[in-house]
Amino acid sequence: MTVYTSNIVIHTGTDFEQTFLLEDSQSNSALNLTDYQGCAQIKRYETSTKSADFTVEFGNDRTTGRLKISLSAATSSSIKPGKYFYDVLLQKPNGTTTRVVEGTALVKKAITR
Repeated sequence: MTVYTSNIVIHTGTDFEQTFLLEDSQSNSALNLTDYQGCAQIKRYETSTKSADFTVEFGNDRTTGRLKISLSAATSSSIKPGKYFYDVLLQKPNGTTTRVVEGTALVKKAITR
C-alpha cells in the first residue's frame, strides 16, 4: 500500500478533522476498510513522545475507503504552537499494520478565544 503524504494545519482551542479517501493500489477503487482498526498520533519530532492521539473513524459504510482523523478543542488546546509530524496506521484484518498517511502538522495559536 502506498503512503499518502498530506500536510495539515491545526488551530489550538478548536475542533479539527480531516477526511482521507483511501484507494486499493491494485484496483484503483476505494479501499474496503471493513474490519480494519486505525490509530494516529501527532509528535513534535519523530523520536519524541506523542503530543496527542487523533480519534480515528471510518464512518457508517467502510467500503467507501473514507477515514477521518480528529482532535477535540480541549485536546488541541494542550498542544503548543509549532511544527509537528503525524501519521495514520491501519491494522488489516490479518493483523498486518501499515502506515497509510503521513505528513507535517502546523499547529497555530488561535487568535480569537
